[in-house]
Amino acid sequence: MLLEIDNLRTVFATPAGEARAVDGVSLTLATRETLGLVGESGCGKTMLALSILRLVPPPGRIAGGRIGLAGRDLLALPESAMRAVRGGEVGMVFQEPMTALNPVVPVGAQIAEAAELHGAGRSEARSRALEMLRLVEIPEAERRAAAYPHQLSGGMRQRVMIAIALAARPQLLIADEPTTALDVTIQAQILDLLAALQRQLGMAVLLVTHDLGVVAERADRVAIMYAGRVVESGPARDVLTTPLHPYTRGLLASIPRVGATRQQRLTAIPGVVPDLLHLPSGCRFRDRCSEAIAECAQVDPPLRTFAGDRQAACIRVGDER
Repeated sequence: MLLEIDNLRTVFATPAGEARAVDGVSLTLATRETLGLVGESGCGKTMLALSILRLVPPPGRIAGGRIGLAGRDLLALPESAMRAVRGGEVGMVFQEPMTALNPVVPVGAQIAEAAELHGAGRSEARSRALEMLRLVEIPEAERRAAAYPHQLSGGMRQRVMIAIALAARPQLLIADEPTTALDVTIQAQILDLLAALQRQLGMAVLLVTHDLGVVAERADRVAIMYAGRVVESGPARDVLTTPLHPYTRGLLASIPRVGATRQQRLTAIPGVVPDLLHLPSGCRFRDRCSEAIAECAQVDPPLRTFAGDRQAACIRVGDER
């Protein structure tokens, strides 16, 4: 197994107490596999991704757990060793390229810098930058390498971000909402590109997204996060066709349907993700759940394993082991 996360906890200190942004999450990801990480905004998806690279912004901190990468515990490594892991073994494509790219440095130089940081000489790094621009299918690579981020389209900027993330040939790529700011046609192109690069380079991909359609088409397995925890996981096709957890069913019901009339209202999950400083007793989803019973206020359900490599955290799911 390439990535093994066990009971990971990431918290943020506030005057009112600690907010548990990632609260006991356990996940695995195999080489060449794609895992979709899904949930509403505020559920902890991005914080989990940042925790893997130990990039949690202050006042946040990783409070416990283990993050294993190819047999090593990343939480036990010194910061000097983590700098080699970031970009070298684990690449990350951030959600918004215009905030991640340096606006005053040509994009070719930014890709070359990523290669240099992981051992390439200056001449090799410049050649690598052009190679990566061609690999991510940016036309006229030599001319585009001299361009600044604002001179490129949104789709090209995202391709540059992918080129930077892959410049050192990492084993794992974390893609955090890589298509959110793009139109539908460009989204499909970027996702096709990621899939092609994954096959070519033999990477594992952690795809962080709120788009269940993307997960259905691109992921091998899926993990559903809610209020800092994984509430359901399993093979993508199984989870999306026969969801076990009420939250997963609510997410699926909220997707617009082809052929629906203008008079048909979209289904919505009532309420919002709870304040992580003031979590409800028992099940964290119970205040929004149409299937909740009195016991849900008393029992904080653990993530249990069921037949067919399925996991769910709900007391109302029958044990089928």
